[in-house]
Amino acid sequence: MLVVVLAGVVLRYGFGTGLMGAEDLGIWLHIALIALGAPLALNGPLAMRLDILVSRLPLLPQRLAGIGADAVSVLAGLVLVFGGGAVMEMVGGTSPTLGVPEALRFGLPMLGGAALLVMLVLTRIAERDMLRAVAGPLLGAAAHLLAGHVVIETSWPPSVWLALVAGLGLLLSAPLAHAFLAAAAVAIAFGSSLPEPAILSTTVAGLSKFLLLAVPFFLLTGALLTASGAADRLVRFAASLVGHRRAGLAQTVLLTGVLFSGASGSSVANAAFGAATFQPELVRHGYPPAQAGAIVAATSVLDNVIPPSIAFLLLAAATNLSIGALLTGGFFAGGLMALCLAVAIALTDGDHGRMPRVGRGVQMRAALSALPAFGLGLIVVFGIRIGIVTTTEAAALAAAYTLILACLARRGVASIASVFRQAAVEASAIGLLIGTAAPFAFLLAVDDIAGVMQSVVTLLGGSALAVLLLSNLVLLALGLILDIGAAILLIGPVLLPAAVAAGIDPVHFGVILVVNLMIHGLTPPLGLLVYVVSGVTGVPASALFRAVLPYLTALLVSLFILSALALVFRP
Repeated sequence: MLVVVLAGVVLRYGFGTGLMGAEDLGIWLHIALIALGAPLALNGPLAMRLDILVSRLPLLPQRLAGIGADAVSVLAGLVLVFGGGAVMEMVGGTSPTLGVPEALRFGLPMLGGAALLVMLVLTRIAERDMLRAVAGPLLGAAAHLLAGHVVIETSWPPSVWLALVAGLGLLLSAPLAHAFLAAAAVAIAFGSSLPEPAILSTTVAGLSKFLLLAVPFFLLTGALLTASGAADRLVRFAASLVGHRRAGLAQTVLLTGVLFSGASGSSVANAAFGAATFQPELVRHGYPPAQAGAIVAATSVLDNVIPPSIAFLLLAAATNLSIGALLTGGFFAGGLMALCLAVAIALTDGDHGRMPRVGRGVQMRAALSALPAFGLGLIVVFGIRIGIVTTTEAAALAAAYTLILACLARRGVASIASVFRQAAVEASAIGLLIGTAAPFAFLLAVDDIAGVMQSVVTLLGGSALAVLLLSNLVLLALGLILDIGAAILLIGPVLLPAAVAAGIDPVHFGVILVVNLMIHGLTPPLGLLVYVVSGVTGVPASALFRAVLPYLTALLVSLFILSALALVFRP
């Protein structure tokens, strides 16, 4: 994908021509990447499982829940296999730009579904859990058979049943993307207008956007930036600026988060980097382990707000808002959030970790050594804002730039290859979530949930204040049970029309939506950033959730300020 996109940029500006079918080829390769990575996201943090409830159950109910979770994954895999096969039979013709049968695009998810089923069964056999190896697939196959032949009369719209079934899958600790896909299949029995082939084609259509290729490129950029050593130079520069202040080491963590967010676009990447780099140093300077981890998790929120931001890419893909305008709004929102966090750190962290003040000469040398990382921000933000390149092309240029930095740092081929693999697996998990959320979003549109939301707002007075209050409450509630990416894809198109009707600037509202949902990286039960830090540091997640409360409060204050500004500065 990287070679294809970069070739298009070079040909356009170097030779005044283009690469025939570059966008289509990039999209097909992205779908292939997601299909290949589908079984790899079955376990681990990329599965996005809500296991905090199941883990508290006694052994027997926990085993039953595990069988149910496997059944959900099996049902999702069968939807990909049989839905893909059905669409391949119906779709004819060839791609006008690539010259290959159009049906092959739908065969890729079918292969991914088959690999998922094989991976699940082999994993259970390797764990010597023959009960789950047999019972889960049988239960999933039975659910797949019944979903297509049973009709249940109900007055509730199919999207509500889809949400309920997906919620049940989450409670059973099934992977989030699998829960969405399985729920879409079960919703057929409740009158869904999406039969199985349509579920698959809607999933593929949700992925067939050139903009989404920016997601794997930004993930690759962040990983290569760390591998090249440029991230470490950012740390030294941040320490030279604020290390001598009150709670200097914690303020350095915050400023590094601000600087690093302009490069990685991934809060998870920054949380993992900060947990490995800063948490031990904070503890060594007198911070309790939980508080040190909480500081790292809280500052990582900024990465998906300050550009480049994967969250804004998802929102732009779901709502057709201007990505350039969203990124500009992200600069202001990220700065406000950083300021609120700085105040919270100064008030709550005592005077641990104050470093010696350094001179201007040291600061200048630190700034010069960090220049390569700053050049990355210029490529991404100004390239998009001025219009020289598209968002996807800017992300590809950023990945190529950091690849050059990693090569200049003499990183070995094996090291760089592992970085590419890590980014590919992460991108596959995010892409699978984007695709499987598309049928849910389609049913929400068919059932006119956006119109229902607007009616509720009208009942509350229809004012901008009512819209913002209701929207923030809905987002705060859904963020507790939905992954951030899924919430953006599902709720963004529902809430945005009501905001526009109330006279709120749509870009400002989009920024508020992303900030609101990013805060949930710190809240139970999902709290992905807390779990990432917990996994790296070994500090219990429950202790981190308690320690993060002061910083969570600071971020909520920034959300309140952004919402108030939306009322003051209306178009």
